[in-house]
Amino acid sequence: MFTDITGQKVPSVTFPIIADDTWSTRNSEEIFANKTVVVFSLPGAFTPTCSSSHLPRYNELATKFSANGVDEIICISVNDTFVMNAWAKDQDADNISFIPDGNGEFTQGMGLLVDKAAIGFGKRSWRYAMLVKNGVIEKMFIEPDLPGDPFEVSDADTMLNFINPEAVQSTEVAIFTKHGCSHCTKAKALLAEQGLQYEELVLGEDTTITAMRAISNADTTPQIFIDGKHIGGNDELVKHFS
Repeated sequence: MFTDITGQKVPSVTFPIIADDTWSTRNSEEIFANKTVVVFSLPGAFTPTCSSSHLPRYNELATKFSANGVDEIICISVNDTFVMNAWAKDQDADNISFIPDGNGEFTQGMGLLVDKAAIGFGKRSWRYAMLVKNGVIEKMFIEPDLPGDPFEVSDADTMLNFINPEAVQSTEVAIFTKHGCSHCTKAKALLAEQGLQYEELVLGEDTTITAMRAISNADTTPQIFIDGKHIGGNDELVKHFS
């Protein structure tokens, strides 16, 4: 079992970082002092759950976290700065600060450095999230000590629910899209800006144009539904939120 260190200060660590092709540093004091910070830590950049679920949802909900008093969202992983920078670029996650804990010092100080040598990872972070105020941990969400890589409690929605239950999405959104559709890309970006998670149905993969036409009475993409109501395409979505 991992120890919940709520009420304690975060470890004091200096992180070497490449920014604008130049070596620089960030340290715990600069990151956490006099600020409210959400931290989520994960086993590795580019790994499946981290890339498909954990990171993207924090990025999507960044505006809601900000509206509820969070100054910065930090992603920490036991990876070097080059890997973290490449992952940040690949994920297009401009709302997240990527902190490379390459030597595992911060993670070890948290008591969450684990041995994943069996899968060739070496020492990595256990998956967790925490809310930190002025350098002191106010709340931790540590994944259960189970085999594999559980992802049950360190997600963005759970954290947002702790900070403000009324801010959590209760809306159900579905969007029909197709590859190469620029209007689909714009609609998904707008939904993300609104902090809305959606189920995407890609024509030719998840569904057919015949099914979309039967449901929406339209044959162009995107087609968006919110709480069962047919909104329409991207232009209609913009009007919906205006």
